[in-house]
Formats: sequence, structure tokens, C-alpha cells
Amino acid sequence: MSDASARQPVSIPDLLDRNVALHGGKAAYREKEFGIWQSWTWAEAAEEINALAMGLVALGLEEGDSVAIIGRNRPALYWSMVAAQLCGAIPVPLYQDAVAEEMAYVLEHCGARFVVCGDQEQVDKVIEVQETVSGIDQIVYVDKRGLRKYDHTHMNALEDVQAEGRAGHHRLEPIIAGRRAKVTYDSTCVMLYTSGTTGRPKGVVLSNRNIIETSKNSAEFDHLRAGDEVLAYLPMAWVGDFIFSIGQAMWTGFCVNCPESADTMMTDLREIGPTYFFAPPRVFESQLTNVMIRMEDAGRIKKWLFDRYMRVARDVGPKILDGEAVSAGERFSYWLGNLFVYGPLKNTLGLSRIRVGYTAGEAIGPEIFDFYRGLGINLKQLYGQTEASVFITQQPDGEVRNDTVGVPSPGVELKIDDSGEVYYRSPGTFVEYYKNAESTAGTKDPEGWVATGDAGFIEEDTGHLRIIDRAKDVGKMADGSLFAPKYVENKLKFYPNILEAVVFGAGKDRCVAFINIDLTAVGNWAERNNIAYASYQELSQHPQVLETINAHLNEVNASVAQDDMLSGCQVHRFLVLHKELDADDGEMTRTRKVRRAVIAEKFDDLVEALYAGKDEIYTETEVTYEDGRKGSIKATLKLMDAEVVPVSSGKVAAE
Repeated sequence: MSDASARQPVSIPDLLDRNVALHGGKAAYREKEFGIWQSWTWAEAAEEINALAMGLVALGLEEGDSVAIIGRNRPALYWSMVAAQLCGAIPVPLYQDAVAEEMAYVLEHCGARFVVCGDQEQVDKVIEVQETVSGIDQIVYVDKRGLRKYDHTHMNALEDVQAEGRAGHHRLEPIIAGRRAKVTYDSTCVMLYTSGTTGRPKGVVLSNRNIIETSKNSAEFDHLRAGDEVLAYLPMAWVGDFIFSIGQAMWTGFCVNCPESADTMMTDLREIGPTYFFAPPRVFESQLTNVMIRMEDAGRIKKWLFDRYMRVARDVGPKILDGEAVSAGERFSYWLGNLFVYGPLKNTLGLSRIRVGYTAGEAIGPEIFDFYRGLGINLKQLYGQTEASVFITQQPDGEVRNDTVGVPSPGVELKIDDSGEVYYRSPGTFVEYYKNAESTAGTKDPEGWVATGDAGFIEEDTGHLRIIDRAKDVGKMADGSLFAPKYVENKLKFYPNILEAVVFGAGKDRCVAFINIDLTAVGNWAERNNIAYASYQELSQHPQVLETINAHLNEVNASVAQDDMLSGCQVHRFLVLHKELDADDGEMTRTRKVRRAVIAEKFDDLVEALYAGKDEIYTETEVTYEDGRKGSIKATLKLMDAEVVPVSSGKVAAE
């Protein structure tokens, strides 16, 4: 459709043309549907995208229009993003698990005229919000099931839109070509909404320059290539998925694999065996929890082998990964461990072929990070933001540590201001917040420096960045010592029994904590011990569960006490919450980040009770069910003391 493959790429469609020319017969996308993997080559994918673009133009899509895209990861939805770009429009992916109210805000704010939906569930949400959202002209859907009797006056199946595009290609191809000719390196590539940790989500405008330069630099940093495989399972509205599944995929030409569903993700991961893999800490924590549960149920010999060789892995695995010298005996022990434990375990997890693995989004617990590195998985940490097109820092091979997030990514500059907040500027720095000049000016200065909102420092000898916590969360205890809750929370979440932790203590003389148990891990323990329970709430307050969590708190306090700077953050008192923190209840973002201020306000009676020294408290909490109905949970919670380790002079003294 264009000679773009012969010139310097200035857009994602240009990169698509280049991949067709270089890798036309290689697999570009795979999707598992009804238990069967289907694949499309780069040439086939380009034909699908071009047909869809022409069909959208035939439906009336104009240059500059916003095209909202909602659904699980599917090739057709990724194609919709590129097709929108071909039309001179702006793709705006939304979180598929967003409730109608959240979706309505984004659709209204971005002014979406077209919405591409994955299935009936998403179509129903869009129809519901049309009562309050103006401007939606057309709904396009991928999966036809359940939609036959709907009013199709302004609704079409995606394959029918493609068919119309193919039928009118003589008329429509010149229109597409004309629109592409106007696209520049600084034209808008995508608009992605922030998770809204501190308020309403903001629309982050990212240009072709932002996405392509970042994809190029990050791919070259880790030597990504056309033969790599990735699994696209994270929310399409998240910037990381856009960079991995659109930006880097288009730059390198590697294959994007879409699982059948969230329920089959782990099975599909094993079948694909990706070579390049990203997961937030929550995924790695969940995998580790499942491993530990299986080991609790394993036979005596199997359990002994696991414990024996995991000790070897912790000592030797990271050294081998980093190319450090190890003795012949250590190498042989590790080889045996790989034969009996690490190899089978990595195969079970679907991580056998990983060349490059990353985690980000939240800080990962050091013990969890070291566990995977010990298995021989090249897991690294990166630090990024939507406003940076993801990459701010990365860990180079041979310089991977659990206490830093690496060095500046190629093309990125870093600085720390007087208050300790981290600033950056780079080719990936966002253009603006859509319709929000005030927030844009408050985040990015005239010289292009962006305030991250995180507190940290750069090590003088290594150049590595260390993040302490969110700048707004870092504070002082009553005695002036440093308060950094995330440091303690990550240590707590290493334990398979603990799903989430929220620590409070800014301005106080001691810290207290809320704990969420992991229902999978604790439920498995209850089953093994013939302990009956009727609900999460009942299990969370079981005396033996509370004793176990108490033991974890005591171990974490002993660890925290060893840190001169943060020893004052030991947890003095805690409770196990009667419900899981939930995005639908506003307690977490859609990317599973804790909304600390919301939780503190919502459960202020529980925080006060912990500080008042009470032994128990009755509470009622409003909850939102999956269908949007409201309800309430009533519970009497036990409040418990943890053991605090006395610290030497110069540190905070325990009571």
C-alpha cells in the first residue's frame, strides 16, 4: 500500500511494511482459541490490518478521531490499533475489567467516535455508558457470539468491516495513502491512560518518536531479535503491553502470542515457552506461591531434594548468570540441581527458554527476585512510567541486583532533586496530558525534565538507581527516622501466605500494618489440616492463620532491624483484613497498585484501633460485587502485637 518500507520508518505502519519486506513469511501473531493455536505471518497480518483500515474509513473514521479498544489480548485488537494509525486516527486502549463508570470517564474524555470491542461483555458496557457518553458513532466487535439480535444500525462485526474494506479497496487505498503521507515522527501514536493512583486517570499522549525510539533503544539494549517469542497477556491499556506487543514487536519483528484466557494463561505460557517475558511482581509471587504449595504436598524425598538444591541455587545460580567464577564442585552441584529440580520446575512454569525476563510496576521482594535468578532465569528489574514510554532504567547483564533498578536506559538522563525525588528526560518523554495543560506543566518542565513522584538516589560508584518508595509515601516517623512502607511491604509479600500488605506510620512513633492473606495458599493449608471454613473472612481470622502471619511479621522485623536507615519501620501491631483489597472497591488501581490514602481513609477506624492498643474491633465495610451491586461485610477483627527487635544507638529504639 506504501513505499514506506524503503524509507526511514516514522510510524508503526512503516515498521509493519518493513517487517513484511524482511520477515513476510515468519509468524507475527498467534492466538489460542478453542484450545487450538492459530498463527498469522507478517504478510498475512499486514493484509488483515490494511483491510480493517479501509473498512474503518468506509464507516466514516476521520483523521484525528479517537478509537477506543477494549478486550482481552487478541491479534485482531492489536491490528485495530495499527489500523487506526493507518487511518490517521488515535488508538486509545482501555482496561477490559474496568466498570462502566470508569469506562465512561475515559470514553468521554478522549472523545471516542469508534469503539472496537472484543466480545459481548464489552459491547454491553459501551451500550450502557452511551446513556451518558456522547459522540460514539460506531461499535465494532470481534466475537459475534450473543450479538445476533442487537441493533446493528451503528454496530458491525470486525470481519464485516474488513470485507467492506477489501471490496472498496480501489476507492479507499488512495485515501489511506494520503493520510499516511501526512504522518510525521512527532504525530500521535497512541494515547494511554494512567492507572489513577491519586485521582482521575490522565490521558498520556505518546508520539511515534516516543514509541519507536524507546522500542529501538530497549530492544538493542537486550539484543532482542526477530526469532524471539513473547506472551501478550497483560492489560492492553497498560503502557508496558503496548511497548512489548506493538513497539518492540514491530521494531524487531518477533512473534506476539495471545493466550486463550486468563484462566489458561499458565498452560499457554508452557506451550509457547517465550524467550522474552515480562511480568509484574504479582505474577512471580503467585507462581512462587503455587510452587511452595506443591512442595508442602510433596513426598519426603522430593521435598528434601527441593530444599537441598534450592540452597545451592541461591548461592551459585546468580553467579553463573552474571559470569562470575564458581568452583568445579559448585558448578557440578548446580548441574545436578538443574537436572533434578531447576529444569523440571522451569519447564512446569513455562520459563525454560527465557533469554530476557523483566519485572516492574511495583518493587519485587528481594527474596522472590533471588529465587528466580537462582533457577538460572535471567530475570531483571526495570523502572519506568507511562509518561516515559516505559523505560527509565534497566539492568545490564552482569550488573543485576535485587536492591537497584539498574542504570539509565539508552538515551535517558537522570537527576535527583534536593528533596530526593527522581527526575528524567529521554526520547520517550510524553508529549502532554490530553486536555490537561496544568498537569502537564506540573509534571514536565520546559527543559523536558519529568518528575517521577518517586524518591531515590543514584549510587556514586555504580551509577545504579535505587528507589526508596513513592515520594508522597516516604516520610518521617515521630522521632525523625525514615518511613518507607513499600520496603517492609515487599518483604512481607515474599511469604506465600501474604497476598498484600499496607504499612502505616508516617508521623507516628511506631508502624502498624494491614495484611491480606493469599486464599490459594492459606486455603491449601486449611485443606491439608482438615480445617473447615465458609469464607475468606472466616479463614482470615482463624487463630492458627493469625499465629502464622504473626511469625512472618516477626521474621520481617528481624530483617528490617538490620537496615540502619529503615530499622524504625518495624511493624509493632497488625491485623488481617476481612476482605481482599479490590480495584472495584477503589482500594487498588487496575494495575494492582495500592491506593494507600484511600485505604487509610476507608479503614480509619481500624488504623486508630491498632494505635489505641485494642485487642479486637467490630467493623462494617461496603463492597462492590462483579455485577456492580453493592453490599456490606461485617466482621470482628483480632488486633495483634508483633515482636520488635531492639536496635543499637543511632537507630530507633524499640519500646
